[in-house]
Amino acid sequence: MNQSTGVSIMQLPLDFERWDDVLALIRRAFASMDGIIDPPSSAHLLTVESLRDKARQETGFLAMKDGRIVGCVFVLERADDLYVGKLAVEPDFQGQGIGRRLMWATENSAHSRNKAAIELQMRIELTGNHAAFARLGFREAERTAHKGYDRPTSITMRKVLS
Repeated sequence: MNQSTGVSIMQLPLDFERWDDVLALIRRAFASMDGIIDPPSSAHLLTVESLRDKARQETGFLAMKDGRIVGCVFVLERADDLYVGKLAVEPDFQGQGIGRRLMWATENSAHSRNKAAIELQMRIELTGNHAAFARLGFREAERTAHKGYDRPTSITMRKVLS
């Protein structure tokens, strides 16, 4: 069954107050990375207040189904591009195209702001994510290391918009 039927994508409203739901969603979506990525995900450091602050600086998009938040993404506007962070889809809805639809929302936002590209980072260990974003048109731009690591821990991927 395609659970994404009936899922709508919307920009985070200014009067949004369901931060506990978003935080819980991100933690559930990122939980599968525990014990796989090193260092641990920054999702563990998020709080309701830090999400509120994030939304003041960035544009957020939600995937909604029957009043339930089943996905989210945050987009930071930079000089030449948009930076995508905290893309999360409810585990029981993953694989249904919701993440792809959230990324389309970010791409539409980039076009409307006349940005040349979208950029994001993902962990080296998450090879399934590398392939998924490559299918969306992203290409590896560089590899970087978190502070204190002498090996690459993240891959920066970039999609140039036409």
